[in-house]
Amino acid sequence: MSQSPIQLNPVETLHELTEMHRKLVEGMRTLSRMRHEDIQVGTTPKEPVYREDKLVLYHYLPVVERPFPIPILIVYALVNRPAVADLQPDRSLVRNLLAQGMDVYLIDWGYPSRADRYLTLEDYIAGYLDTCVDVVRERHGLEKINLLGICQGGTFSVCYAALYPEKVKNLTVMVAPIDFHATQEGRSGLLNLWGLGLDVDSLVEATGNIPGELMNFGFVMLKPLQLNFQKYLDALEVMDDEQKLLNFLRMEKWIFDSPDLAGEAFRQFVKDFFHENKLVRGEAEIGGRRIDLRRLTMPVLNIYAEQDHLVPPPSTIALGEHVGTSDYTLCAFPVGHIGMYVSGKAQRDLAPTIANWLKARA
Repeated sequence: MSQSPIQLNPVETLHELTEMHRKLVEGMRTLSRMRHEDIQVGTTPKEPVYREDKLVLYHYLPVVERPFPIPILIVYALVNRPAVADLQPDRSLVRNLLAQGMDVYLIDWGYPSRADRYLTLEDYIAGYLDTCVDVVRERHGLEKINLLGICQGGTFSVCYAALYPEKVKNLTVMVAPIDFHATQEGRSGLLNLWGLGLDVDSLVEATGNIPGELMNFGFVMLKPLQLNFQKYLDALEVMDDEQKLLNFLRMEKWIFDSPDLAGEAFRQFVKDFFHENKLVRGEAEIGGRRIDLRRLTMPVLNIYAEQDHLVPPPSTIALGEHVGTSDYTLCAFPVGHIGMYVSGKAQRDLAPTIANWLKARA
């Protein structure tokens, strides 16, 4: 049976084209008025309190007279920049935590150079991260502080807390990969498939450090139509709205600000975690010390995104099967991986969820 041809309404088509042209013209006018400082990210006031090599440890200026006495140290991934946690004033996990009375620190890993090619996971976790924890402990006169690990930084934080449980009061992890072979409805996550099939030895030998642009391309190609085409088509719809256009440009600025990755640390992470899934098998080692997740005896808050295409929920949820604590809380948000930082629901509920959980365990 033949199908009827699609009927186009010339009047409606002309109207849509005219409206698109109007938005483009207005968008060009808006762009011409914008200044470089209008598209800045990570603008919450902060001060550097420690530097080592490329790393900077920042302390955000409290916004309440007497902040919560146990500070939070935010540990972000090596991929992309931690500014996603402070994208803009009305989309900022950092600002929201400060408004809840938290005292917040953050590790900025910086931009590795060729001199950093041979940095290992031991250097990052048992070196830089441990030093930053000690700096915060000393500044506040505490034996233990709170850790908040995000994405790969959550994996790092889990490893760290298992190695140094005596220094971690409470552990919060957010959209963090734990079981790298976990499946959802019988399918592996896209990022897990990408890492599992990666010839990491050839890549590191060819490039030394892993170019940030290459990693960015890999992430974009996980959802090529949506992330290469659809988002820019959607951007046309907001070209005549200055605030929405600024929101879009700030996100683009963050996405394409991709540091290179230290080659040896990347090799080790891909082999031990993606290829061999050593973390949940109890075989991962940092500097010859085995990561035993049963040593996570402190309270643990595990937050995942139900629509996460990078870190599938089962990968994060698996943490609960291996921890040694009876005080374990699992919390879901109906968002995607990036939505955890920028969606309206996350902006409203995420920081209070974390802050109230921590205050209840003071």
